[in-house]
Amino acid sequence: MNQWKNFTKGFIKDNPIFVLLLGMCPALGVTTSAINGIGMGLATTFVLVMSNVFISIFKSFIPSSVRIPAFIVIIATFVTIVDLSMNAYIPTLHEQLGLFIPLIVVNCLVLGRAEAFASKQNLISSVIDGLSMGLGFTFALGLLGAVREILGSGSIFDFKFINPEADGILLFVLPPGAFIALGYLIALMNRLKKS
Repeated sequence: MNQWKNFTKGFIKDNPIFVLLLGMCPALGVTTSAINGIGMGLATTFVLVMSNVFISIFKSFIPSSVRIPAFIVIIATFVTIVDLSMNAYIPTLHEQLGLFIPLIVVNCLVLGRAEAFASKQNLISSVIDGLSMGLGFTFALGLLGAVREILGSGSIFDFKFINPEADGILLFVLPPGAFIALGYLIALMNRLKKS
C-alpha cells in the first residue's frame, strides 16, 4: 500500500509540471501536439527509471566528491540510448523533438530525482519513484500538447475534427500559447486538488 502511495504521489500530488514546475523547457518547447508531448514524456520516463535503477544499485560505490558528475554520466548514457533508438525506429518523432532529447541530460527533474531519491533509497522504491514521476511528466506533457493542438489546429493526434479549411487559434501553436495553456492547466489542477 505504501508503494502505491509513492506511485500516485509523483503522478498527482507532486506532478513534475503542474505542481513542482520542473522540466519546463520541454513542457513549453515540444508540446505543440499531443504526440510530441507523450513522446518526450516517455523518453524522459525511460531515462528516469533506468538512471534511478543504476544510481540506486551503485550508490555505495560512488564517492561523494564525484557524485553529481557520476550521476550525469549515468543519465547521459541512457539519454544517448533513447536518442539513437528514436532516430533509428521513430525518425519523424525524433526530428520533431530535435534538441530537446539530448537536453534530458540536464533536465532538473531527472537529476533532482537521482540526487534526492535514488541515491538514498532501495532499488524497488527508486523504480517506483522513476515510473511515478515519469508518467506524471508524460501525462502533463501529453495534456498540455493536446490542449495546444486542439486550440491551435483543431485536431488531436493529427485527426482534424473541425472544418479542414478552418484554422485554429494561431497563438496556441506559438510559444506564448504554451505559457497561457500551462497557466490555465495549473490553475485547473490547483482547483481540482482543493475540491
